[in-house]
Amino acid sequence: MEYVYAFLIGGVICLIGQILMDATKLTAPRILVIFVVSGVVLQALHLYQPIVDLAGNGATVPLPGFGYNLAKGAMEGAKNGFLEAITGPLTASAAGIAVAITFGYLISLIFTPKTPKGN
Repeated sequence: MEYVYAFLIGGVICLIGQILMDATKLTAPRILVIFVVSGVVLQALHLYQPIVDLAGNGATVPLPGFGYNLAKGAMEGAKNGFLEAITGPLTASAAGIAVAITFGYLISLIFTPKTPKGN
């Protein structure tokens, strides 16, 4: 059932993003920011942890999971002092940030981006 919950919860998160893209005039970057901030807010209210416990990677891999990870790192770091509250989010999300940068760079070497005509 663990895989089913991961698929369903992750799918619902992606469905919400797709609905926002299709039904509103929000740009993709704004939707990304909304997702990350929603993850932070839900974790600050202690509402995202139960979703993570139920769905596992289905809740931690999408963008709200990144916000959750940042907030969790800050909350855990705050127990050790002010400086830890600032560095905690970076420590908690360092692996994800490193992977995103590495794969983004590798993909940029393989593919040649093209700007749309008229810009």
